[in-house]
Amino acid sequence: MIKSHYTNQIDASMDGKEVTLAGWVNEIRETSKVTFLILRDMEGTAQVIGKKGVTPEDVIKRMALPKESVVLIKGIVSANTESKYGYEIIARDVEDLNPISTMIPFEVTGKVPAEIDVRLDNRHVDLRRKEPSAIFNIESTIIESFVGITSRNGFRHIRTPSIIEDASEGGAEVFKLKYFEREAFLAQSPQLYKQLAVIGGIEKVAMVMPAFRAEKSNTTSHLTEITQMDVEIAFADADDAISILIATIKGIIEKIIEKNGPDLEKLGIKLISPEAKIVTYENAVKSLSEKGYKIETGEDFSRENELAIYEIFGDAVVVKDYPTKVRAFYSMPKKDNPEISESYDYIYKGVEISSGAKRINDADMLIRALRSREIDTKPFDFYINAFRCGAPPHAGWSIGMERLAMQITGAKNIRECSMFPRDRKRLVP
Repeated sequence: MIKSHYTNQIDASMDGKEVTLAGWVNEIRETSKVTFLILRDMEGTAQVIGKKGVTPEDVIKRMALPKESVVLIKGIVSANTESKYGYEIIARDVEDLNPISTMIPFEVTGKVPAEIDVRLDNRHVDLRRKEPSAIFNIESTIIESFVGITSRNGFRHIRTPSIIEDASEGGAEVFKLKYFEREAFLAQSPQLYKQLAVIGGIEKVAMVMPAFRAEKSNTTSHLTEITQMDVEIAFADADDAISILIATIKGIIEKIIEKNGPDLEKLGIKLISPEAKIVTYENAVKSLSEKGYKIETGEDFSRENELAIYEIFGDAVVVKDYPTKVRAFYSMPKKDNPEISESYDYIYKGVEISSGAKRINDADMLIRALRSREIDTKPFDFYINAFRCGAPPHAGWSIGMERLAMQITGAKNIRECSMFPRDRKRLVP
């Protein structure tokens, strides 16, 4: 690499050492005797100074750069207790690696606010702001932790197709595409395929996958392309899967607390490891009704209901035993009451971030479930027939990565948590 250090690798103990840094000009200030340049890279910032009589004159002149210029700086570390960094870097050489040739569309330091659409249209610049940088540092930890936790617990990581022949969960909220001479669809989820993997003998599977939902929604909590973190577990019931879900989310959040303290500080977030409560759908509905919220038994929860569940039960709530009719067709009905399913949602700070269930593992029961919802069984023949070859009982769940990130970071719009979001109107960049 052309740089010797990142900014977070420098401290006062390196006094007198020569370093080479590279990054962007975050701030620049000139006085009669000193030029101050704040350099920013992916790890933080450092103060570079050009002192008349100490720094070569031509170097001081080359430091007078527009903000956001991409630069290479060689200098000497000088311990300085008066600097907030504890040191400063005395410039010895400055190179503008790619002179700016257009106007930067908005102020990166945040001194002048910019509308979200302007920022998303220029995401390559928006990512230089401290808030998006912090959000995507945290998202990196979310994915890293999910993969680490599942791997340590014996899960095999797999990859399933995003292009499929028919809608993976039925319904009309799918994207169609031309696939050679045929019509195909973008997968709404990897659900059917992760079940096939379990039937195939891979008893514990996990994946991080894109999913596509053609919902004509313009809300602040919906995207048309999302990232799902999924698991499926053979020889497991709903309670087994719930236990793993709770432990996984707790582990992810604890890793963020451990690793992303500076990022949380930038966002003004005080993150606490959650202790999830488990309540039944029936008890949740009863509690909502007692608080005056409108909901009838048999209805799914609205956004308002989820917020109220947060207020009543706390940060982390697993609601289980939903009515069968409001869940996906593959959710297993309870033996003693088929009107109730062995399903569950994880509601974190008022938003559903995960959904799951024990799955139907009997072919004839699957056919009845599809027909009861008036879904054509023919497109699901490959799926149904797999269960005739000996399918173990199994359960699983999916976490919406962007929704989890939104709730952790306090973002008000899920588009802030997708690096290049896709919604009903946005396809660029």
